[in-house]
Amino acid sequence: MILPPNQPLIFRRYIQKNVTEALEDTRVVLIVGPRQAGKTTLVRQFVSDDRPYLTLDDPATFNRAKADPVEFVRSLNKAVIDEIQRAPELMMVIKESVDRDTRPGRFLLTGSANVMALPAVGDSLAGRIEIVTLLPLSQAEITGAPGRMIDRLFAGEGPALQGSAVYGDVLLQAVLKGGYPEALRRSSASRRSIWLQDYLALVLDRDVRDIANIEQLDKLPMLMRMLSEQAGQLVNLRAHSVALGISAPTVQRYVTILERMFLLRQIRPWFSNRLSRLIKSPKLHLLDSGLLATLRDANMVNIAADRSRLGPLLESFVISETLKSLSWSETRADVSHFRTKEQDEVDLVLEDTRGRIVGIEVKSAATLRPRDFSGLQKLQEAAGEKFVQGVILHDHDRVTPHSEKIRAAPVSLLWQM
Repeated sequence: MILPPNQPLIFRRYIQKNVTEALEDTRVVLIVGPRQAGKTTLVRQFVSDDRPYLTLDDPATFNRAKADPVEFVRSLNKAVIDEIQRAPELMMVIKESVDRDTRPGRFLLTGSANVMALPAVGDSLAGRIEIVTLLPLSQAEITGAPGRMIDRLFAGEGPALQGSAVYGDVLLQAVLKGGYPEALRRSSASRRSIWLQDYLALVLDRDVRDIANIEQLDKLPMLMRMLSEQAGQLVNLRAHSVALGISAPTVQRYVTILERMFLLRQIRPWFSNRLSRLIKSPKLHLLDSGLLATLRDANMVNIAADRSRLGPLLESFVISETLKSLSWSETRADVSHFRTKEQDEVDLVLEDTRGRIVGIEVKSAATLRPRDFSGLQKLQEAAGEKFVQGVILHDHDRVTPHSEKIRAAPVSLLWQM
């Protein structure tokens, strides 16, 4: 799908309901997510005469906030403040303001970096702030599909599509496009690739400076390319440190910064006392499959020639779509991965607040073998009665049962259920 070039709000963002509810009972609401994900478009829906819009991307507003943050905040009754990471010192002043005037909905903030990861900021607003994550457009939002798979799987419902499955070249096109609205407005793959390259260069050059003091900023583009080649694999930062000529702790610090910019995500391993032979290293994924495809120079032609190139892209696509769904789902769940030393693995383990488990494995093949189900079977064994169900998402058009609690289903189940 190509978005019209002159239409700023095209799709209803599914987290808008969360923001509306939070503003009714919480003093500060912070929407975080990558730049160009649609945060500004969303918060403009909440602008009014008594809640003006201010952006720290505007030089005059930025300079005024930096020169006298106390006076800047004191002059505001209510406000929408965009790109708060550019002046994180405002957060302490906002804390003082909402302690004096405790009305809900006073400040609606956005951040293209996770400023709450800074200890002084996070501690200062504890109990006063609700954080909502907005990633780029999900397939549910693009297509108007339900996007309730997580809630329904935890409710014990078996995989069931609403509508025709998306598979084959149509699925591949969705993976290659990703979810950045501006990229989706480009009419060709080459134009999307140019936008994504320019986008990444801007984020790594300017936005990183707002949240961190990087000694070797020129290393970040190469690190991103190296990490893209490792997408879906266990993290091996030592190899990257040798290739870049910097220490492993420095590489880890840079990866943490890239996570705070919502460019990538490390998925921690899942543990169980029932199985001792578990891999305890995180896996790494980029949070937009279109950006990953650009970094890996993947397109329809070379994937058709070498199907193995699809695997990492599809896995990161599923991870990203699942994280997007979690942002609006009623189910609160932690995300991890499962891998044994015998190479049995499950790409996503979702564990809710009651400790119940749903496993999601991703396969790019249309045809599955019995061996493909071994990871979910091992996870079921380790989770015991806490295991609700598991599903292999693959490039197919039908739901296929494997056992009472394990099935295979089309990837589009993610948004069509």
